[in-house]
Amino acid sequence: MAVTNDAVAALTTRVGYDPGRTAAVARKFIDSGILPMGGPRHTPEITPQHVATLMLGVALDCPLRAVADTVRQYRELRLGGLPENSGAPKRISTTAGDELDILAEIAATGSPDAKARVAKTIISVVGNWPEITLTDPIDTRRFFAGTPGHWQAFGHRKSVEINGGAFVAAINDLFGDN
Repeated sequence: MAVTNDAVAALTTRVGYDPGRTAAVARKFIDSGILPMGGPRHTPEITPQHVATLMLGVALDCPLRAVADTVRQYRELRLGGLPENSGAPKRISTTAGDELDILAEIAATGSPDAKARVAKTIISVVGNWPEITLTDPIDTRRFFAGTPGHWQAFGHRKSVEINGGAFVAAINDLFGDN
C-alpha cells in the first residue's frame, strides 16, 4: 500500500525533485481533491496515476497557489493540439493525462519489455506555455494547446525533462516489481 508521503520520498529520491516543493505540491493536491485525503484511522492509498500527476505538478514552473489548476490544464492537453471535438480518429485524440496514466500503469504492472520502453521515454514539461512531449525510441508525441507547428510564445522554450527510467524506478519503489 503506497501513501502520499511514500510518493514524495520516491520522487525526491529517484527523480531528483526538491523535497520541500514536492511535499508542498502534494499538500496542495490533497487540499484540491487531486490526491485522496485521509481521515481518522484511514491512510489514503494512492495509485500509480496519482504518482504521475504529482510528478507533473512538481515539474511545472508555476506558483504553488496555481499548481492544481495548471496540472488540470496540462492533463487535458490534446495530441497535436487538436481541439476536443475535432472529429480526429480516436488514436490521436487522447490527452496528455491519459498518456501519463498509461505510462504509470505500465511502470507498475507491465511486462519487463513494456517497462523497458517506458524507461527509455523522456517526459518534457514545458514551463512557459502548456505543452508536454513524450519521446521514446519509436516516436515523439506532443500534447499542447494551439496551432500545430507554431511556437506559442516569444523567446526560448523552458522545459523540465524527466527521465523515464527514474519514473519507472519511483513507481517500482512504491508498487513493487509486478
